[in-house]
Amino acid sequence: MMMPLVGADLSAMASAQATSKLGPTPSRINPLLQCIGGLLLMGMAALSQAAPTHALTVYGEAPRYAESFKHFDYANPNAPKGGLMRRSAIEIGQFDHILPYIDKGIGVSEVDGWLYAPLAVRSFDEPYTVYGLIARRMERGPDDAWLRFEIDPRATFADGKPVRAEDVRFSYNTLMTQGSLKYRTLYADVTGVTVEGPHSIRFDFRQPHGRTLALDLASLPVMPEHDWAKRDFANGAGFDKPVGSGPYRIGRIDNGRSITFERDPDWWAKDLPVSRGRYNFERIRMEYFGDTEVARQVLKGGGYDYNREFSATAYTLGYNGAQLDDGRLQRAHLGPAKPQTAQGFVFNLDRPQFKDRRVRQALALLWDFEWSNRQMMRNMYIRQQSVFSNTPLAARALPDAGELQLLEPLRGKVPDEVFNQVFTAPVTDGSGIIRPQQLQALALLQQAGWQPKDDQLVNADGEPLAFTFLNGQSGMERLLLPWKRTLAQIGVSLNIRNVDSAQYVNRLMARDYDMIVTGYPVTLSPGAELYNYFGSAAANDPGSNNLMVLKDPAVDTLLDGLVRADTQAGMLRHAHALDRVLQWNYYWIPNYYPPGSSTVWWNRFGLPKVQPAYDEGLDSWWEASPDALTNTQMAERLKATP
Repeated sequence: MMMPLVGADLSAMASAQATSKLGPTPSRINPLLQCIGGLLLMGMAALSQAAPTHALTVYGEAPRYAESFKHFDYANPNAPKGGLMRRSAIEIGQFDHILPYIDKGIGVSEVDGWLYAPLAVRSFDEPYTVYGLIARRMERGPDDAWLRFEIDPRATFADGKPVRAEDVRFSYNTLMTQGSLKYRTLYADVTGVTVEGPHSIRFDFRQPHGRTLALDLASLPVMPEHDWAKRDFANGAGFDKPVGSGPYRIGRIDNGRSITFERDPDWWAKDLPVSRGRYNFERIRMEYFGDTEVARQVLKGGGYDYNREFSATAYTLGYNGAQLDDGRLQRAHLGPAKPQTAQGFVFNLDRPQFKDRRVRQALALLWDFEWSNRQMMRNMYIRQQSVFSNTPLAARALPDAGELQLLEPLRGKVPDEVFNQVFTAPVTDGSGIIRPQQLQALALLQQAGWQPKDDQLVNADGEPLAFTFLNGQSGMERLLLPWKRTLAQIGVSLNIRNVDSAQYVNRLMARDYDMIVTGYPVTLSPGAELYNYFGSAAANDPGSNNLMVLKDPAVDTLLDGLVRADTQAGMLRHAHALDRVLQWNYYWIPNYYPPGSSTVWWNRFGLPKVQPAYDEGLDSWWEASPDALTNTQMAERLKATP
């Protein structure tokens, strides 16, 4: 449930149907033309059902890699196997069970992909394309009415038992009935599942449905039915070691603190094109920390090898020293084209003080990003403007005619600015003195009914304008305290409540907070997962990530249109319209994002010459040295690796 501050992987998607509409046939028509027309219609019908393929794309465009490809460009097929990587977990706090597929507590996210392989694996140098893994072939039905997976007959689980179509159905049914809310959201348009044979399974779809549905299903993790017969899936199975289908097995577990994955040398798929040059480490140990500053200090002391850094201040200032200077410690922004998490301060819209848009706008005016970026982050970070920042989905210009057609039926239900202004987050001069913004905010608050009394702003009932920021991560106070002072100068009280990770998660699920910081994973092909973040039906569901508690019919309408768009152009129009409505309603205070994923690691690893554009690419790293090397030493060491 807890979202990291900046960055985080992406999760995503949903889809829609493309329907061919034919006009009326003239009563007089040349027989030859009629024959040609019939042949054309037959050809169109044939084209509407795609032949079995090794890859799936969102809108039927050609995949980057042909069926004969040998390996992903960002993987080195000659990378040596062996060695150890020690990584910090993305999650904050201790894991209390293994599975990452339920909404309770904290699971181990790396189980998905390492222990359990999917039907098809996503490539990281394309916006959204999947290539067959457990499913060696995939086939779309006419008008995308169904999707068939052909299971590779060589596929086995780690205990040697074959992967069957029944296991795929079991995995789907288990996730839909006992798994996280996100699966019921992603797969809501699946109407039936049919096992057609030991190695063939078909999913039938409701019409219309989202274009990414097929790819989302292809990402389904495959679990062995025979292994789960005696396990408690709904409660995460505790600390038992399940039988996997992926490249790693679970080794040593130090309950809540660390978990070690061990490479399966007999994994049946190790030489497939999608696997070649990947999963190189013999062991990977995930370390869990309840405090990000502790994690940072343990890395600097050599306690582990790799940290994904979510504090802008710590990334820019916290690792400086001789080890960074000579290259033994590396710092970089990886995956430069990867859409970054949309981070922001989120209002709980159920709180009465936040019901009026003018109040939310006033509070947003007073968070001084420019000063924080200059003082704490060396001007390295980029201001968030959108829930789709750094992608073509962000609304950066006035709406065009097609978008206005979508918005016009919503006139009166959305802010007027949506139709005729381009949103820009408030800008200051970076000096820390924001008197003009304070005067503007005070005017908005007075219009909303908040009047000065002594040193506070109060409403008609004499209640002061005050709210509490629920904080579960160390270091956040540095961004909040300057804002607190600025708010206090015009009579608004901001309280900061620090809680441990377990309490934080529980309060998020209960929607027991005024404001938090959170992030929304961004993808270039968004779909049904957006219901989980912004849909009214998910607002009060404790398993959802609608942490704004947003219930806006206009947003729901645009979400439906985006999810069911049958072309990329249609999807973009709906995304732009949705973005504008979220922007101009001031449902959140946008923060910032880095120019890539902020990462720090000890210089022990080899990296492929080609780095993936949309991911950090750790699955294709390998151990080059048991000890950290300087830049010069590593260059010499890597000369021996082709």
